[in-house]
Amino acid sequence: MEHVQTALWVVILLVALGLVFDFMNGFHDAANSIATVVSTGVLRPAQAIIFAAFFNFLALFIFHLSVAATVGKGIVQPGVVDTHVVFGALVGAITWNVITWYYGIPSSSSHALIGGIVGAVMAKTGVGALNSSGILKTVAFIFVSPLLGFVLGSVMMVIVAWTFRRMRPSRIDKWFRRLQLVSAGAYSLGHGGNDAQKTIGLIWMLLIATGYVSADAASPPVWTIVSCYMAIGAGTMFGGWRIVKTMGQRITKLKPVGGFCAETGGAMTLFLATALGVPVSTTHTITGAIVGVGSTQRASAVRWGVAGNIVWAWILTIPAAAFVASIAYWCCLFLF
Repeated sequence: MEHVQTALWVVILLVALGLVFDFMNGFHDAANSIATVVSTGVLRPAQAIIFAAFFNFLALFIFHLSVAATVGKGIVQPGVVDTHVVFGALVGAITWNVITWYYGIPSSSSHALIGGIVGAVMAKTGVGALNSSGILKTVAFIFVSPLLGFVLGSVMMVIVAWTFRRMRPSRIDKWFRRLQLVSAGAYSLGHGGNDAQKTIGLIWMLLIATGYVSADAASPPVWTIVSCYMAIGAGTMFGGWRIVKTMGQRITKLKPVGGFCAETGGAMTLFLATALGVPVSTTHTITGAIVGVGSTQRASAVRWGVAGNIVWAWILTIPAAAFVASIAYWCCLFLF
């Protein structure tokens, strides 16, 4: 009986830590949802945060749990995950998020979590316990999601520019200040739908590993789903202002029409990835879309040095989080 109580206490602690990561995911990635709508002046920061948080939570009722299934069952082979692996994964992901938030670098919370899982599992059993198909799919979208965001954002910008070429700039600005509310809402919806599911998948993995949920269960418990969506929405409400500045102003200066095109291109990418069950980075996606919009004006409109620094953060995220997670795994062996 004592063993069961201890196990339950550990599970509750790790679920709480998972929700802390989910909160930080929303906090860290708030800029992805609101950077463009704030930088164009359509909404004030406080308004934009509440707006984005609402749509983060609304995603609960729209998207299937395809991404959660990928994270929960498609990254690691059954029977390998235990409480130590989950602890290591979360510590690795949270540590990397704190570092990149502090320096205002818009890195990927999603890939930090995947890196954390990979690092902790490798510390326990080596690479043989990893599902290569799930990992390769995730790694491939490190490149696919920003490229797709770039293409869709630039194509949207070209289409809009050609369609409204004879309209007065002031009239265009007026229309797209309103339309950007639609695009920002769509992007926040995609952000919540993809990102909250990663933590759902991790908690689902934990509950299966500890025997509190059957491995044959078609979906995780409802409380897991609701709590994760609430946590990411709460995190978004607190925002991440250092990253907002980088995403909204330092890469390229956007007008409402550009913000609309970037958010729409990014939202389309997120909707597609979520439908396919691929855990992608909302940071990568919106950055690619913003760069795509900026590049349609002229190459010099994009501050490529800033964009280059962001790309380096993308490349380092998975190995850095994996390294920290492996250390955390070995440390926690002495804790519980």
